[in-house]
Amino acid sequence: MSNDNGGWIMSSRSAGNGGSCVEARRHNGLIEVRNSKNPEAGVVRFTVEEWDSFLFGAKRGEFDVLLTD
Repeated sequence: MSNDNGGWIMSSRSAGNGGSCVEARRHNGLIEVRNSKNPEAGVVRFTVEEWDSFLFGAKRGEFDVLLTD
């Protein structure tokens, strides 16, 4: 993985959907998340524990309902 983007990680799926994705990185002990199309808009910060809990739920499909109308 290249780290020439300040440590930001973007989903490989983002490349195929016009960049509509978020980026995440670990910075100063926190997980930061930002909009990849508008990085200047700011970041949302989570503790590692909060991020871990979110990923656990996402992997289990707990947020899939947000994708439907």
